[in-house]
Amino acid sequence: MTRRVVVLTAGLSQPSSTRLLADQISGSVEAAVSARGESVDIQTYELREYAVDLATMMATAGMPTARLDQLRRAVSAADGLVVVTPVFAASYSGVFKMFFDALDADALNGMPVIIAATAGTPRHSLVLDHALRPLLSHLRAVVMPTGVFAATEDFGGGAAGRDLAARAGRAAAELAAHVVSDGGAVAGFTPTTADRDSGVDVPSEVTPFLKLLGKQ
Repeated sequence: MTRRVVVLTAGLSQPSSTRLLADQISGSVEAAVSARGESVDIQTYELREYAVDLATMMATAGMPTARLDQLRRAVSAADGLVVVTPVFAASYSGVFKMFFDALDADALNGMPVIIAATAGTPRHSLVLDHALRPLLSHLRAVVMPTGVFAATEDFGGGAAGRDLAARAGRAAAELAAHVVSDGGAVAGFTPTTADRDSGVDVPSEVTPFLKLLGKQ
């Protein structure tokens, strides 16, 4: 069985350390899932490429573009999620937050997620537990115990590089355990994609707006 994992990276430059970290975690996830005897389809999306779509949705009272709807569907239908953001002003980037604001309240129910971030110095590492973990927990995702933070020095090889690889591998193993064996059961609830709602599909019966206003 092929599992689907979506990777969302919010780096703004090209190339970026954020994408570099996302690719490193993706490789670790592929190895961890394969080690459990299953294959994985990893789809990576650069959120900066959806900046205009996200701004359009925010400026039109929640009317998303078709392109953004496709991404929202892909995220909700995934078996697992990896999110990576650069640190701006001690928190996640604006385009990162805009995307999660664009999701339906039930889009990530029970979704196993690896959180990760990049910054210039290790002083920003607390962003994982003070910003990303609360955001994903609010959306009822199952956040992996191991977050992955990478400062500039972690990409230089040596001991720092080995430590980063170890953290990525540990987080990937945790995600693989949830993705392959549905180990994300919490309090008797085993999450599946059926428990999520991307918010994209329009109900078959829609009350006309004028009727809601009492004009009909």
